[in-house]
This record gives sequence, C-alpha cells and structure tokens, in this order.
Amino acid sequence: MSVYVFPPPAVFSLPIKGISARFPVQRLYFVGRNYHAHAQEMGKPVDKATERPFYFTKAAQTLVQSGATVPYPSETQNYHFEMEMVVAIGKAGFRVSPDHAHELIYGYAAGLDMTRRDLQLVARDKGRPWDLGKDIENGSVCSEIVPMPEHIIDNGAIALEVNGVTKQSSDVNKLIWNVREIIADLSLFYHLQPGDLIYTGTPEGVGPVVAGDRITGRVQGVAEVALEVRA
Repeated sequence: MSVYVFPPPAVFSLPIKGISARFPVQRLYFVGRNYHAHAQEMGKPVDKATERPFYFTKAAQTLVQSGATVPYPSETQNYHFEMEMVVAIGKAGFRVSPDHAHELIYGYAAGLDMTRRDLQLVARDKGRPWDLGKDIENGSVCSEIVPMPEHIIDNGAIALEVNGVTKQSSDVNKLIWNVREIIADLSLFYHLQPGDLIYTGTPEGVGPVVAGDRITGRVQGVAEVALEVRA
C-alpha cells in the first residue's frame, strides 16, 4: 500500500437519481460560445461553416453540488452565471463518430459555469489563457446525474432565474454544435473516460450576481440546479 506525505484528496462525485451509488467525476470539459445569441452578446459571433467548437477545462476540485452556498470569489467585481446542460460520460471513447457518440452517454445534468467575467475578458483581449476567469474554486455547479444511457437530447427548454427573476430562457435545440457533434469532436483531442462531464454551452442572458443572490435553473426533462452566493 502506498504511503503519502499528506492525505490525498477525496474522489469528487455527484448523486445519481434513483440509486444510492454516486457518479465519480473525472474531468470537466466546457464548450465555449455554443449558442448563437450568447456568442453575439459576447461580441464573438460564430460561423459553423468555417469554425469548429472550442473547449476549456476546469479542475474537478471546482465542482460543487447543487444547493450549495458558496462565497463570492476573490479578485473579481463581475461574477457571472452561465446555465448549461451537462452530458455525463459513462464509457470510454476516442475518435468516436457522430453516429456512435450516443454510446458513450451515461446521462445528463443541469449545471452552472460560474465565471469571473472581468478577468476572462482581460485574458481574452490579451490573448492569454482563461484560467483565472473560469477555473474558479466552487465555480462548477452540477445537479444530480439523471441516467439516460445512450439517449440524445436535442430539444428542451433551458432557463435560469436570479432571485426569482428570469435571466436566461432558451432551448437546447439552439446549440450550434449538438450533443453528437460535441462528443465526436472532443473525442478527437481526448480519450473520453467514464466520469467525464461535458458542459455544453450557455444561452444568451448571462449576467452578474452579488452576495445574497440565489440562482435557480433547469433543463427540461433533466434536472434543476441551485446556488446561493454569500459574502
């Protein structure tokens, strides 16, 4: 048995609807600018005919379960919510074709990609990595995993409210790159593994929160997600 100089970190996991076993989380992938209206509000329109999807990652240590209360992060004055549908991977796959992408799916969840927007935009405009804006402690929020083996979701309402006021309202049928295309393309770069989570992108309406705000969101037919921000 290995001996460590300090205790290794615990496995990050999420509850699974309907069973007591938990979903062990490996890697967190995020698709950038995957709704046209959001890309436009960020000042970076997307032409699917000439572009491919792009991704960023966050450490599994940023993951928090829906319902948590988290502190407002340091070094930002513009902390944003982004509501997303999350795909949970249940089988390994590399260089998977779109026609076989569904075979990797374990289920789905509702998630929040919390963002230090001011730091992200500074990095973007200077051509620097987004890590300080995106890879934030407590910045990846996720609901329970809802098992839907090999099921492709290609439509359904996605919405978010802050303190009961609607801020985002769209449909996942507006994804620029759909679930099949995302899994297939991402698998060209990475050997996808059971436990990987793919946040598929956020619709328009992203905006800031302050200490005391409560965020609630949902993906139709999947799950709801909630987060409270404290000082």
